[in-house]
Amino acid sequence: MSSVTKLELYRLVGAAAARGERVVVATVAHTRGSTPQRRGAKMLFFEGGGTAGTVGGGCVEAEVWAEAREALRTGRPALHRFTLTADEASEEGMVCGGTMEIFLDVWG
Repeated sequence: MSSVTKLELYRLVGAAAARGERVVVATVAHTRGSTPQRRGAKMLFFEGGGTAGTVGGGCVEAEVWAEAREALRTGRPALHRFTLTADEASEEGMVCGGTMEIFLDVWG
């Protein structure tokens, strides 16, 4: 799975808005060290439970999804920092070991 392109982002957000469904747009704002995605990568989390794109997979996406649910509940955007330690990465079978800052914005 890859990041969501800008064109696809607007198409998917527009379709969600037509359904009356809010969406959290997660954007990788900053990275340091070895991370699964680069700055600018996007992922969408839909109020109905669906997703599109990726911000890294594995344990990072599980944590981002939890924060996205909170953003959908509160309607508040926020910047979150995620640390991918070498120990955690090896447990998940990844080769990462950096940090990522991901901005979550609620649309709709």
